[in-house]
Amino acid sequence: MRSYKVIVTTVLSALASAVVVVPAVLSTPAQAAPPTPGPIVKLWNWNWNSVARECTDVLGPAGYGAVQVSPPSDSMSKGGSVWWDIYQPARYTLNSKFGDENAFRNMVRACHDAGVKVHADAVVNHMTGQGSRSYGGYDFGKYNYPGLYSSWDFHSPTCGINSGDYANDGWRVQNCELVGLSDLNTGSDYVRDQIAGYLNKLTDLGVDGFRIDAAKHINPGDLAAIKSKLRGSPYIHQEVIQGDNEAVTPSQYTGIGDVHEFVYGRKMKEQFTGQIKWLSTFGQSWGLSVPSDKAVVFVDNHDTERNGSTLNYKYGDAYKLANVFMLAWPYGTPRVYSGFTWNNSEGGPPSANGGFVTDADCGNGRWTCFHRQMSGMVGFNRAVAGTPVGNWYDNGNNVIAFSRGNKGWVAINNEGGSVTRTFSTGLPAGTYADDLGGGSVTVGSNGTASVTVPAKGAVAIHTGGGGPGPSPTPTVNPGEVAASFNANVTTYYGQNVFVVGDVEELGGWDPAKAVALSPASYPVWKATVSLPAGTAVSYKYVKKNPDGSVTWESDPNRSFTTPSGGAVTRDDTWR
Repeated sequence: MRSYKVIVTTVLSALASAVVVVPAVLSTPAQAAPPTPGPIVKLWNWNWNSVARECTDVLGPAGYGAVQVSPPSDSMSKGGSVWWDIYQPARYTLNSKFGDENAFRNMVRACHDAGVKVHADAVVNHMTGQGSRSYGGYDFGKYNYPGLYSSWDFHSPTCGINSGDYANDGWRVQNCELVGLSDLNTGSDYVRDQIAGYLNKLTDLGVDGFRIDAAKHINPGDLAAIKSKLRGSPYIHQEVIQGDNEAVTPSQYTGIGDVHEFVYGRKMKEQFTGQIKWLSTFGQSWGLSVPSDKAVVFVDNHDTERNGSTLNYKYGDAYKLANVFMLAWPYGTPRVYSGFTWNNSEGGPPSANGGFVTDADCGNGRWTCFHRQMSGMVGFNRAVAGTPVGNWYDNGNNVIAFSRGNKGWVAINNEGGSVTRTFSTGLPAGTYADDLGGGSVTVGSNGTASVTVPAKGAVAIHTGGGGPGPSPTPTVNPGEVAASFNANVTTYYGQNVFVVGDVEELGGWDPAKAVALSPASYPVWKATVSLPAGTAVSYKYVKKNPDGSVTWESDPNRSFTTPSGGAVTRDDTWR
């Protein structure tokens, strides 16, 4: 018999090949829409204080629609040595290694204040498989959870899922234990009430949706019954992994909610380690398991980054470019993933004091913080929502480009050398900031632009979507200087930053004529303006709010004198 540790380490392969034989689901409660506009970001194993700060400082200003957080329930404790103990719940109180109920409540409030919805990872198929003490100091046994569950609340007689069951015995897949985890009898009204009560507690605290862990190992009829007991209409997305020639497919769960599209990430790895030219036809015809309107798509997640089925942060540029494609291409609800760096695939996140996760630090090399690299592409994704693909280009190998209606255009170069050519962008004439921080792109009156796409890099531009849009590139004439304004300003989505001053080129103190700054390097907003040489200039930064109002920074006015020629740069922080 294999040890429990060996069983746990094989959880990913077991999940990937799981088969469930299910009845048709005739009727389920209404499903909330996915967060639109704006993609989901999964901050995996981030503690609640860190998620709150990230919502305020990064996610809200970038425009992320929702943040998915790790399971908030109390769990079996392995003292911080592994990541998977949080997927073995001991009870439904909010005393996890990420913080207590008060910290969780404050996190939800902070994210909502920043315009970001919160989705909680919900582990409801099972309880624990080992251990006897939780992070919250609760004593339990595998089939005994005082005040919550006893042995009769689990599937009986006890059995374990064998590898052959996935193809041959769907009943065992749904009713036996997954890698030794005590399998809840989700057909029981009492068990359903306890699960629904836990989820309702989370929605009462403001949670907007749930990621249902191991949904494939729960009868869809049971999930529908649990969902019918939920208050409101939380957004449901389910972990149902597509496997080859299986009796149960993810499409059998779409009556309950959206489904995680695991095939998507596998295809991204195939293409971005092969030839991306084939992506011109990418879609459900490629063998994706559910249609676009039911799919949550991702390049990787915490399981697949460890089992080798997808790209992960260790792939570097290819990983980044696959995420750029995901946020630019119209399929599913995209989810960007950020976790922690690892060498041991079982090792836990940075922690202290018996395994409680320490604050995420994007500068210490232990946290990937990859979502920050995609901040500009979030604005692109929001701007192009609902528009078709056009102006496809590929070089027959690993350079592609395409437009999204007349709202956005992207070029992706997965080759080892830079590429310069004239592309048809489909966009109106103007100069656009590169959403990936590479300067700007000028589109001519015929919609074309000469662009250099760096090696293993990408260029993306968009108009609309709440951003300041294109602004003209200044022409510096004799007697003028190029003045660059770089302002570090924290905003929320829909707010934009402008510079206004006492000279005509800065609007003559009229905020309606102020110069728009680009958020491509957020939180630093940038613009370059041609100003008269040798001239004293006074200026301020202003925020234009979604309701049309204007917020001025505090006094006094900023001032400088332009040089007699050349260029000048002003590096400022909002006050």
